[in-house]
Amino acid sequence: MKELFERLYKGTKAEFYEHTKKVLGESGKMIIVTANPEAFMLADKDSKYKNILYKDITCVVPDGIGLVKAAQSLNYPVNERITGVDLCVFLLECADNQGKSIFLYGAKPEIAEAFKENIEKNYPNAKIAGAYHGYNQNEEKLKEEIAATKPDIVLVALGMPRQEFFINECVDLVEKGIFVGVGGSFDVLSGAKKRAPSIFIKLNLEWLYRIAKEPKRLKRFYDNNVKFIFKYKK
Repeated sequence: MKELFERLYKGTKAEFYEHTKKVLGESGKMIIVTANPEAFMLADKDSKYKNILYKDITCVVPDGIGLVKAAQSLNYPVNERITGVDLCVFLLECADNQGKSIFLYGAKPEIAEAFKENIEKNYPNAKIAGAYHGYNQNEEKLKEEIAATKPDIVLVALGMPRQEFFINECVDLVEKGIFVGVGGSFDVLSGAKKRAPSIFIKLNLEWLYRIAKEPKRLKRFYDNNVKFIFKYKK
C-alpha cells in the first residue's frame, strides 16, 4: 500500500487550486480523486480502481485527515486536506468567473435538483450542460451526452468506487474536462445536510461529527479507517 502514497498530491491546497485553474483555462483534461483511507483500502484490493489512481491524467488529493497523518508518518510532505466539498465550491466559482460549463451526476433526485437550483442562483454565469440524479440512469446515454456537450467540469456524486469507474469510462470520449468524484458533496451543497461546524473542520474532526450524526457510519469507519492504520504500516 505504501506505493499509493507516491500518487498523493504533495503541494498545498492553494497550489493545487492554481494548477486546476490552469488546466481548466487551457481546456486540458484531468481526473481528480478526493481520496481518504477508504480509497487506499479499495485500491489495495481492486486493481481496476488502483489503475485509475495511476492514470497519467489523474491527480489524487488527500481528502481524509487519516491520509495526511499516514503520509506524514511515512515522511511524505503532505500537510493539508483538499476536501471534495471545498473543491466543488472552488470549481463552481471558476465556472462562474470563466463562463465554463458543468455536468452534474449523482445523489438523490431531490438533492440533485436542489443543487442544480443553487448553482443557477449563486453561480449565474456557469452553464449547466446536464444534471441528473444518481438513481436508475442509463449511463451509456449519459456518457454519450457528456461526449456531445463536452462540459468543462464534470462532478460525479455516486460514492466510491462507482463514481471513479463512471468517470474513467467518460474521459476517453472527450478531449477536455475536469472530472471529479465528490461523494456526498451534493448533499452538503444542496443544503440537505449541514457540514460540520467550523471548529470540527479546523481540528480535522469532520469524521467524528458525521459519526455522531449518523452512528451507522461507525462500522464503515472501522473497516476502512481503523484497519487502514495497521495496513499501511506493514
